[in-house]
Amino acid sequence: MSSEKISVWIKEKVNQAGAKGIIVGLSGGIDSSVVAALSKKAVGNNMLGVIMPCHSIQTDTEHAKLLAKKFGIKSEFVDLTPIYDFIIKIFPRGNDIAKANLKPRLRMLTLYYFANTNGYLVAGTGNKSEEMVGYFTKYGDGGVDILPIGDLLKKDVKTLAQELGVPKEIIEKPPSAGLWDGQTDEKEMGITYEQLDSILQNNNFNGELGRKVSEMIRKSEHKRRPPEVCKL
Repeated sequence: MSSEKISVWIKEKVNQAGAKGIIVGLSGGIDSSVVAALSKKAVGNNMLGVIMPCHSIQTDTEHAKLLAKKFGIKSEFVDLTPIYDFIIKIFPRGNDIAKANLKPRLRMLTLYYFANTNGYLVAGTGNKSEEMVGYFTKYGDGGVDILPIGDLLKKDVKTLAQELGVPKEIIEKPPSAGLWDGQTDEKEMGITYEQLDSILQNNNFNGELGRKVSEMIRKSEHKRRPPEVCKL
């Protein structure tokens, strides 16, 4: 696995788009940390990290700041909590998923504000394990320009994080999108990353878990495609 290959690819995509650099949302998690480190390697100081807490746990914000300091990444801090609270207040009553998905959509809105201002591309932080089963918010963390680690399984992201020198506390904490208190990726998906990676890597969809993953892939297909057009 080569961090060099991915960072060169990022730089190529920036040049092809006539952009000036890369912007990444820093969540304090392993995926965003790896993408941020690779982007810094690719474009140097033409990279911006944005820390966007929204009813987030303090540890995540601290880890995001730690990552930025470790790799010398320029960063902006935007607390989206009051904006989120205001929207929830004026909207009709919604269910928990609708309210939770507002958070990544507000973050992507914020990233594109800075991206447009600076002439940067938005680098997404989704990995292959999550992309394949649709574990991302459509037009939220899924609304990006490029996906540098989109072909890496979660276990490969962890290996790359260690190679890049991402702080140990970020690598070892349970993955979470931070959508609500106590939320973890594995608990919400109903499968561990180890199980998911094994099924995807071996293309083995037999058994109860295999069929579950196959169904997750089928149901989330619309997330991985552009909006369909009715041909007349």
